[in-house]
Amino acid sequence: MVTILAIVTISYLIGSFPTGIVFGKAFKGIDVRTVGSKTMGATNVFRILGPKIAIPVLIVDILKGIIVTILISKIYFGDVVIALYWLKIIAGFSAIIGHIFPIWIGFKGGKGVATATGVIFGLMPLEAGFACLLFVIVVALTRYVSLGSILASFFIFCALLAEKLYLGIIIPKAYMLLSILLLLTVLITHRHNIKRLLRGQENKIGK
Repeated sequence: MVTILAIVTISYLIGSFPTGIVFGKAFKGIDVRTVGSKTMGATNVFRILGPKIAIPVLIVDILKGIIVTILISKIYFGDVVIALYWLKIIAGFSAIIGHIFPIWIGFKGGKGVATATGVIFGLMPLEAGFACLLFVIVVALTRYVSLGSILASFFIFCALLAEKLYLGIIIPKAYMLLSILLLLTVLITHRHNIKRLLRGQENKIGK
């Protein structure tokens, strides 16, 4: 129990690091929460501050997910009574929640996609790689980052399901549960984007 609580706490705090805000203020003196879509995510940073700031923000947010999934989950704090992959999932999802509800800035953070990407890379790099490829293709064709994020998260669930049902690969139930939770999280955090997409009013990248 000590181990689980410690992993949840540390992972949440790492996920809470407000990368976009810190980088925006440090390099441009701008609080990205006051302009554009008023979020600290890499997409808004890209629109406001450009790729030179947005790319490092994206990398750090992804690294948050990778670090907690690969490293923090393996730290021993006491008796461990569950499998390691469960600890990885607990650590990863805690970081995602931290990114969405960061304690440092009043629990109003980003949408969690970049950190979730890091978590998926830490757990299943092959599926994460294909999901990222799909994201790039969708964004390149439509210029809708939100649509790319939604379809990529849906792909993870479909890929695991296909591997289990048609390829006979043993997929832990925990991974399936995580894929469903991530998909639901992305849909919830992008609910306003979905409404704008349906109305044809969603902002395209570059505008």
